[in-house]
Amino acid sequence: MIDKTGIIEYGSLMYLGLQRAKTAREAIKVMTALVEKYGYLSSGESFTIADPNEVWILEMMGCGGDKKQKVVWVAVRIPDGMISGHANQARIGQFSTYNTDVITSKNCIKFAREKGWFTGNDKDFNWKMVYAAPDFGGRRYCDARVWSFFNHFKDMSRYLPWALGKDKNAEDMPLWIQPDRKLTLADMQMSMRDHYEGTPLSTLNDCGQGNWEMPYRPTPLTFDYNGKKYFTERPASTQQSAFSYVCQLRSWLPREIGGIIWFANDDANMAAYVPIYCSNVERAECFNTPGADAVTFSDKNAFWVCNWVANMVYPRYSQMFPALKAVRDRLEKGYETEQKQMEARAQELYNTDKAAAVKLLNDYSIAKSNEMLAEWKQLATYLIVKFNDMAVKPEKDGKFERTATGFGARPARPGMSQAARKALIEQTGDKFEVPAE
Repeated sequence: MIDKTGIIEYGSLMYLGLQRAKTAREAIKVMTALVEKYGYLSSGESFTIADPNEVWILEMMGCGGDKKQKVVWVAVRIPDGMISGHANQARIGQFSTYNTDVITSKNCIKFAREKGWFTGNDKDFNWKMVYAAPDFGGRRYCDARVWSFFNHFKDMSRYLPWALGKDKNAEDMPLWIQPDRKLTLADMQMSMRDHYEGTPLSTLNDCGQGNWEMPYRPTPLTFDYNGKKYFTERPASTQQSAFSYVCQLRSWLPREIGGIIWFANDDANMAAYVPIYCSNVERAECFNTPGADAVTFSDKNAFWVCNWVANMVYPRYSQMFPALKAVRDRLEKGYETEQKQMEARAQELYNTDKAAAVKLLNDYSIAKSNEMLAEWKQLATYLIVKFNDMAVKPEKDGKFERTATGFGARPARPGMSQAARKALIEQTGDKFEVPAE
């Protein structure tokens, strides 16, 4: 139901909300008022809108060029102590049953009635089932990612049939759940790196993982073979991610200090999250690189350097990923440790010189961004040397070993993973069996 006469698409709508509002509720009011006046030029979309005190999910859809109505929408506040998620599929259901704040457009239910999509009582209206009923793809490619996120913090086996997408009568997932424990920054970063590990959706159980247990699959999501259509899993962490982030919004701190975007300029699994404070007015060159774009490589650019490393690691994942993870985790633990000290200094300055406190944090964000880029360049050259030609060069005390005459020591050749060996032999039988002497 895209309104092709509308002039505001969802990306611009987010910018406009951020520019014109100080709270989540104000942002909802601004964003919905704008599309009601000027029209919404996008397909159905879910927005997470948060401030230091509240988190909302706003979902909207255009009215397809209706002359009298431009958009329908609903916004739901996620209750304190709960976690929620959405992933390219409408998630708000029968909102009359929600014990929380709900705001809707005046025509939210009325428009559906006019179109003949809903005929029941208002209290029974289910937003997503009327406007964006999840089909197999909506559940397996989208809701399954939310299911896996929830599953890290509460047993969600009850809703696995919904996530798998094939049982039309499966029980739908709730919009939010109460986790078994309070989530940390590290928990959220881990969740962005999820590949369905340890679940029935894991990609580490078939020949698609290749010789070195790669949890990634090539796009597109579906493919044809022998006249039938098949699909690949779509976890939270995918190679086509241009960037990801985790936001911290801390109400007990001044806004300039309390808001952080932990930013990674690539697939979250393959990059380190760098602290960018919401008060920053300057960006590091690696995140604002003149001349770099989608078809122009630059070793000064975080996107390209992180992708350079990631694309070496993908096909030899189990062999090379531990080296990347070690650098990634070391940097992030360092940032988390330094965060407390840096913010203590910033708060002390803030009381006497707000501008100086803001500059301190801005300089810190730039320094950490530059540090990450330098570490990733070093990682790139290390991986080339360490794993050259699918062998593994030995190290001692952080240096590559050499022979007594100064040559590089003989590398180890561990070969493919056990899973790959098993798949190969089961497919080829005794073709590669070494005959007995």
